[in-house]
Amino acid sequence: MSYKSFTFQQLKDLFGLELSLSPILSSAKVIPLEPSEWLWKTLEISSNNAVTTAKERSQRIISPILLECREKNNRQFSIFSGWSFDVDFSRGLHGECDFLLSGVPLDFEIKVPFFAVRETKGGEIESCLPQCAAQMVAAQLFNEGQQNSISTVFGCVTTGVVWRFLKLEGNNLIIDDDVYYLDNLPLILGVLQKIVNLYQ
Repeated sequence: MSYKSFTFQQLKDLFGLELSLSPILSSAKVIPLEPSEWLWKTLEISSNNAVTTAKERSQRIISPILLECREKNNRQFSIFSGWSFDVDFSRGLHGECDFLLSGVPLDFEIKVPFFAVRETKGGEIESCLPQCAAQMVAAQLFNEGQQNSISTVFGCVTTGVVWRFLKLEGNNLIIDDDVYYLDNLPLILGVLQKIVNLYQ
């Protein structure tokens, strides 16, 4: 088993996770952030090219949005893409992560993971939620092992166009019942900023 193999039932059985559905970052309380001219232009260029594979979505939509968030925060966190994050082989917490945000400005290894992003391979958000949650559990256990004082880990599953967020606090996994869309990019940036603010 690896991250991509997890189901919610396995997360419940192995880690005692309790699942719920509720607002975690109420859009009414999120302050939208105006994207930079660079991001608008980058996404405009991307929209004029066929984006059909997960790798294309990652490079042309998801990565620029995460880089924009990093720039708006003076590069105070690191973005790791496609890295192996092997925390506990015996319980299946190993494999490659699409994106991990680490609370260290610039580094060459993952140290303080606080946010996992899982990109869908076939446009199906729901089937990737447990995979993202498994990476969040791994981040939580990693931080405990490193004695990092992080009690809450966030996650997101995205097609690039649709964004769905998760929150793991203790063994409580909350799936946000708000769904965010690329046509409201300032709101997505606002949500990302709200998450980053918790770790600054």
